[in-house]
Amino acid sequence: MIKIAVAGVAGKMGRRIADLCLSHEMVKLSGAFEASGNPTIGLDVAEILGAKPCGVTISDNIRDAMKTSDVLIDFTSIESTLQNARFCSENKKAIVIGTTGISNDQIAIIKTLSKGIPIVMAPNMSVGVNLLLKVLAQVASVLGDEYDIEIIEAHHRLKKDAPSGTALKMAEVIAKSVNRDLNEVGVYSRKGIIGERSKKEIGIQTIRAGDIVGEHTVIFGGIGERIEISHKVSSRDTFAKGAIRAAIWLNDKTSGFYDMQDVLGIK
Repeated sequence: MIKIAVAGVAGKMGRRIADLCLSHEMVKLSGAFEASGNPTIGLDVAEILGAKPCGVTISDNIRDAMKTSDVLIDFTSIESTLQNARFCSENKKAIVIGTTGISNDQIAIIKTLSKGIPIVMAPNMSVGVNLLLKVLAQVASVLGDEYDIEIIEAHHRLKKDAPSGTALKMAEVIAKSVNRDLNEVGVYSRKGIIGERSKKEIGIQTIRAGDIVGEHTVIFGGIGERIEISHKVSSRDTFAKGAIRAAIWLNDKTSGFYDMQDVLGIK
């Protein structure tokens, strides 16, 4: 039985992860914590889920939550995630990171920490999205430069980072497949008299509205035909299930930096 602690348990993702842990046959919810001052601190986790008491009290610090836990699942904020990853490194605990918006320099820090502990980090924990990344790489390599590439992503109005980590990952995978540098060819907005579209550019456009959980569409536009590949999420349980799957997969790992394609065995 894998013992899992949840960071930011009172948040939208935290609640779903905790709830699914309580009903999962291979894992046990063993710890949960929130930022100091959160009104849920001191409550049994089940109370915020509308369930019967489970014996796990929401703490205000990671140390209490990780005392009997094997792995931490973290979908919080950039700074909190970095702090939690450092704690896990110091205490030899595995961590699954689903936080988005993390910079390349910050990822480098996390990779350094992974030399001593196992870490799974992915901008999207969905099984479907990670399978799609593999498909996109194959499609892009076959179509090459003859098709214009555009990525459109849509999320809820409260999402703080843009474009989404998933859209950026898709763009990176595609750019690599067609031998382009995304830093040079990525186009994130268009307005006014912009001139003819360049052949090499990869467009990444953002929509923020309502309660959209997550939608991504990649367009390969050719002359006379258009290929569209879409992924739409209707429930956060998709991400929560993937994160739990990653936590289970980490059980026999001692160190290393992994992503969901490693977890799924499709890298």
